[in-house]
Amino acid sequence: MRVLVTGGSGFIGTNVVEGFLRRGDTVLNIDIADPKNDAHRDVYRNVDIMDLPALHKAFGGFRPEAVIHLAARADLESRKGLAHFAPNIAGVRHIIDAIRTVGGVQRSIFVSTRLVFDIDYRPLHETDYHPSTLYGVSKAKGEEIVRASSDDLGVWTIVRPTGIWGPWFGGYRSFFEAVAKGRYVHPSDRPVHKSYGYVENTVYQFERLIDAPEESVNGKTLFLSDYRPVVVGDWASQIAEAFGSRPIRTVPVSLFRIPAAVGDFVGKFGLGFPMTSFRLNNMRTDMVFDISATEAVVGPLPFSVEEGIARTVEWLRLHG
Repeated sequence: MRVLVTGGSGFIGTNVVEGFLRRGDTVLNIDIADPKNDAHRDVYRNVDIMDLPALHKAFGGFRPEAVIHLAARADLESRKGLAHFAPNIAGVRHIIDAIRTVGGVQRSIFVSTRLVFDIDYRPLHETDYHPSTLYGVSKAKGEEIVRASSDDLGVWTIVRPTGIWGPWFGGYRSFFEAVAKGRYVHPSDRPVHKSYGYVENTVYQFERLIDAPEESVNGKTLFLSDYRPVVVGDWASQIAEAFGSRPIRTVPVSLFRIPAAVGDFVGKFGLGFPMTSFRLNNMRTDMVFDISATEAVVGPLPFSVEEGIARTVEWLRLHG
């Protein structure tokens, strides 16, 4: 197929571009950032999804049969208001407009986020939104735009990646590096379960969703994650073992509270800090989603957690 990927220079996007190229598809990555992987420069065009004429030109020149829309503003900035996240709202409208205008798109996947719900909120249905961040609010609005435009999209799917990790990653890279250096300290109050996903499994899920029968994916909202949640302390220990670093240390939760308060305070002034109340809550709260609908379409995943860790550690050693 001719697959157009927006945001293909990001973490998940880099892996998606590589996966579809590897299986023989013709791929175009449009992004405002250069590719992370230099091998992808020949399939990259610098296009801003907020620039509608340029977006139409890119779509018209490539004539995609499938679109995977990953491009987004994904930080947790709040001081600038919802306007800061215009790419997640107006940008979705632009992608839909380009799909409708150019024609020929058989499949489209719009990438949302698990942050359309608070980490400890249990939604009653897929649109029972309860975000605690403006980023989550903006992605919920993006989902609503997709559903309202369904008549213009042919076969479409919304996906919500959970905690995705692996080669070319950003956020979870610091976690792996902290474990490797023996700096990661785990709260000891209770086991914490997380629906995390190794990124090459995530790419496989994208591939299967693009190829799946229409009735299996059209109009569906699906979470992307490995099927079995990890126990975070055990996962960290597996990572430490793969690096050959010292065992994970555990400490009482009370010792995290003062650094979290400091992080909350300096964050009010736009300064970064390793710990905040938001991060501490995430560390201590289960994040488990029902992935059964995704599993029913995709089937077994190609990599185990152990294999994913080994491949990620190898990648970090090459790209450290």
